Amino acid sequence: MSSIGDTASTFCATLVDEWIHSGVRHAVLAPGSRSTPLAIALAARSEIRVHLFHDERSASFAALGLGLSTSIPVVLLCTSGTAATHFHGAVVEAHQSNVPMIVCTADRPPELRDVGAPQTIEQTHLFGSAVRWFHDPGVPSMDAASSWRALAARCVSSSTGSRPGPVHLNLPFREPLVGVPTDMPDRRQTGVGRVVRPAVVSETDVLPLFEMVNGRRGVIVAGRGASPEVLTLAKKLGWPVFADARSDLRVCDESVVVAFDAVLRSSRFADSHFPDIVLRVGEPPASKVTAQWIQRSGTVVVQLQNTEMVVDPDHSAALTLVADIASAAAALASLMTAPIDGWLSDWTTAETVAQKAIDSWCDHNWSEPSNARVVTSTIKQGNNLVVSSSMPIRDVEWFGSVTPGVQVFSNRGTNGIDGVISTAIGVALGTGVSTTVLIGDVACVHDSNGLWALMQRDVDLKVVVTNNDGGSIFSFLPQAGVVDNATFELLYGTPHGVAFEHLAYAHGVPFKRATHGASLAEALATPGTMLIEVPFDRSMNVSQHEALNTSIVQAVESATA
Repeated sequence: MSSIGDTASTFCATLVDEWIHSGVRHAVLAPGSRSTPLAIALAARSEIRVHLFHDERSASFAALGLGLSTSIPVVLLCTSGTAATHFHGAVVEAHQSNVPMIVCTADRPPELRDVGAPQTIEQTHLFGSAVRWFHDPGVPSMDAASSWRALAARCVSSSTGSRPGPVHLNLPFREPLVGVPTDMPDRRQTGVGRVVRPAVVSETDVLPLFEMVNGRRGVIVAGRGASPEVLTLAKKLGWPVFADARSDLRVCDESVVVAFDAVLRSSRFADSHFPDIVLRVGEPPASKVTAQWIQRSGTVVVQLQNTEMVVDPDHSAALTLVADIASAAAALASLMTAPIDGWLSDWTTAETVAQKAIDSWCDHNWSEPSNARVVTSTIKQGNNLVVSSSMPIRDVEWFGSVTPGVQVFSNRGTNGIDGVISTAIGVALGTGVSTTVLIGDVACVHDSNGLWALMQRDVDLKVVVTNNDGGSIFSFLPQAGVVDNATFELLYGTPHGVAFEHLAYAHGVPFKRATHGASLAEALATPGTMLIEVPFDRSMNVSQHEALNTSIVQAVESATA
């Protein structure tokens, strides 16, 4: 008969073996004792790369970045007690962004719950409806050995199904926590296979969408999840594509409109170019201006998305087709006969003059938009850009350059600023290529634990910190015009006074300060991991954005009059 420790070790070895068989290749661990059986099982297998983070929140966002960049579930493990609660933010982001993740929380056995035992909390359904599946198999028993592989397989299938996302496996272990694994159960048909959706979409499947878009003037709003086939569809339709930074469609193409937010700030152009229909592909962009323009136009909105998650915040979608986006776009394009004449040319002109206006203004005015422009134009093809929520993602969306061959990531499921550095580390680990993260100073301070052991993680990561000593996005909101300055600074401006040079040195991370475009480009071109501080005056940010947008609007209206 196996001992308690041997049984737990065999159980965990079986889970890991089945996960490896299912394609899992990364595990992110936070240190602890109760998680010992699974931690040792993961570390024992060379097929799994184990990444250790002292802070559970940082660990969970690193796992998020790994899943975001690979679309393969990552095992995330912590000990019992409050450790698991620090996973919650990343679990919710994974839920909202459809990122696969296998969250494993070690737990005390049932007899130690609700009796005041140390490091014991209620972990059952800890993450509520944010997980695709929750299961607590109880303390490992050899009597249930025949179900272990099915349990592991279900974790993967539930995490990668028609709507990918996190699953939560709560694992109670009795002491002793260290044992010797015995023979694992044989692999056989588990009864829980992978969920597979056919990648091929037929012309019949897209007919409802075809009937709504054919022969009409429209625009495609492309976000995360879009594919190159969407550009082919746009050409067949004769429509512009509003390419969000995360769409990976910001390429040099006559159909692509990158500066769509700035162009639509021209009410004269925007109101004279209302479409008959809008096709939203993938996740929506951050642009409030675009959403308001669509609402103002009263046009019909249809959607093409690759998960069953409802993405319709303004309740405007008349039709949503859930399918593989690449295949559906290709099928739809095959039905088109001729593009709409004369509709695309004004959009192409507006995009061309807007880009020239942005370049000209940024060349003569060093600002936060200029900073985003330099970052996006400097990143080499094949590399990654991770962008924080708040002002960085807006500056990249509004004023970023085309980024052909660059994958852009951002945690826009819940739009939080938490865990951005750690997410970027996960992206860098998952892809194995140079990664730049553009982050605000408050977000950097919030996730400064992500800098721990950064130089030992075998990644090439540039952390570009836009430092205006506080939360500049609030200056764009109504509060700025209503609340007195002292109260505004206390509640919203939140100056912190952090010396980022000292923060970098405390973690052994090389540091540079860039005060203009040339020095930023030089720092970005320097090989290796680095924290780059780019200081700005927060009081100038709103007026600089207004000046740049005015310059773009004037250029667009002059060229399209």
